[in-house]
Amino acid sequence: MNRSRIALLLLLVFVLTGLVYWFQSSNQVSEENTSTPTLVETPTFNPDSAYACVKQQVDFGPRVPGTNGHQKCQEWIIAKLKSYGLQVSTQPFTATNYAGKVLKGTNIMAQFQPEIGKRILLAAHWDSRAVADKDSIRKNEPIDAANDGGSGVGVMIELARQLSSSSKKPSVGVDFLFFDLEDTGEPHGVDTNIQNTWALGSQYWAAHIFPQNYRPFYGILLDMVGAKGAVFPQEYGSMQYAPTVVRSIWSAAADLGFGHLFLQEEGPGITDDHTAVNEVAKIQMIDIIDLRPQAPGSMGDIFGPYHHTHGDNLSIIDPKTLQAVGQTLLQVLYRE
Repeated sequence: MNRSRIALLLLLVFVLTGLVYWFQSSNQVSEENTSTPTLVETPTFNPDSAYACVKQQVDFGPRVPGTNGHQKCQEWIIAKLKSYGLQVSTQPFTATNYAGKVLKGTNIMAQFQPEIGKRILLAAHWDSRAVADKDSIRKNEPIDAANDGGSGVGVMIELARQLSSSSKKPSVGVDFLFFDLEDTGEPHGVDTNIQNTWALGSQYWAAHIFPQNYRPFYGILLDMVGAKGAVFPQEYGSMQYAPTVVRSIWSAAADLGFGHLFLQEEGPGITDDHTAVNEVAKIQMIDIIDLRPQAPGSMGDIFGPYHHTHGDNLSIIDPKTLQAVGQTLLQVLYRE
């Protein structure tokens, strides 16, 4: 065989080998792009049960610190969590509000599988706003706070029920922290020039962490997670504090088909209970919060039209929103 034929044969082998490699690579990429997300087995979040928990809080009346409704709600949260077998402890404290009034509050911690070292912290505030300062009527009256307070608590209590009753447990410990005195900040449109008038309970907890030496792997704050039409962009502060945690949670939501609620876009940054947890306690915590500055009727308010008005009542709570948040969190916990 002469040299020209040998060269031609080698060229042909080279081309055929390249085509086979290209075909195999193309098939592999195609399969990866069309494969379904890998979901782990979890309990099924019950939105009706979570809704009932929101309703129960509203039925107590406004959970304003120092009122009968506040006391009844505290007793109910503790009793519920104990009935699920969680280890419950409380942190009484006092704090001074923007007007110089000393308020009594109670942070509540409930621990699931307390013997496990790796822990995930879930948090929400359980108090309600004492005034409807963004409303045009009855501005000095307290609000129901079905969404702003009630929804986060409702989701967490249903999560606690699911974890305790399921035969399959996550491989991590889960802690439920209920912050008090979150919604006691200065009224809308009033500037007292006093710093940090919001989220007093989380500020206290971050400076006096309990249980002693407690260090979770990361935390997730739930704030206004039950309203109709809710959307959850990636809150700016959360992306600064813990971008990897944000991306993991939003990815789980997308895998479950909730990408239309958990938006893959950056939202405004806010001061919330996660602020002191990150900055004072040095614990990574992100905020799942309904932020929609373009919502009809919001007038530029990033929290939407119901925020701090009497419109924040049970009629705006959507079980489908509760389910999207609750099922996403179960997927996150069991993926750990």
